[in-house]
Amino acid sequence: MNLIIDIGNTQVKLAVFEGNELVFDAICEKHLLLVELQKINRNFLIGQSIISTVVFSSEDELTEIKKIYPHLILLSHNTNVPFKNLYGTPQTLGVDRIAIAAAAVSKYPNKNVLVIDAGTCITYDFVNASGSYIGGAISAGVKMRYKSLSEFTDGLPLLDPVYPKNIIGKSTEESIHSGIVNGILAEINSIIDQFKEQNRKLTIVLTGGDTNFLAKRLKNVIFANPIFLLEGLNMILIYNSKND
Repeated sequence: MNLIIDIGNTQVKLAVFEGNELVFDAICEKHLLLVELQKINRNFLIGQSIISTVVFSSEDELTEIKKIYPHLILLSHNTNVPFKNLYGTPQTLGVDRIAIAAAAVSKYPNKNVLVIDAGTCITYDFVNASGSYIGGAISAGVKMRYKSLSEFTDGLPLLDPVYPKNIIGKSTEESIHSGIVNGILAEINSIIDQFKEQNRKLTIVLTGGDTNFLAKRLKNVIFANPIFLLEGLNMILIYNSKND
């Protein structure tokens, strides 16, 4: 079985795959990672594992993880992946975007694929029908936009995301919801339209923590898959096991 460890900006996602099938997944706080990994070690026979982190983990923590799972891949731009990386600065490409590209070429071979990852940031990643990663875009995510309005102004409150009932906000709170949510939807739809102008028969995937919040409100036809990144990390593990 394959163990997937995805350390994000705010939490850790864990998953166990048997082949391509997800058999277990969980979310935990960063300080509980080693405890959760020990539980997984007791319940599953793990053959290989991969860790993806967008924030630095201490060498001590990595050492402890390797004690539990010695066959651990620390994902980086040097890791063998099932796609050709044509990014202009490959050494700066985030590991989350590497995993997304791996999922795109593995699940949708010979297709132009745009993956929108709606998490802390909203990233747009494009893989062409030849299996090459070209690049994309990065913008602020849903919660980041709410937080920025509160932190960078004196009078605006910090709100939880709510889908607005009307484009016209009749209070400060309604106006914030309308501006942020409708602004994000307009951004995503506009970027999709621009990609479609340049790439025919475009497959669009929406993933990330805000998948369910956004999916039903987008005008474009998309595949919503909250675990797309985890599947990509599993694809990288499988690819490396076949090419050892």
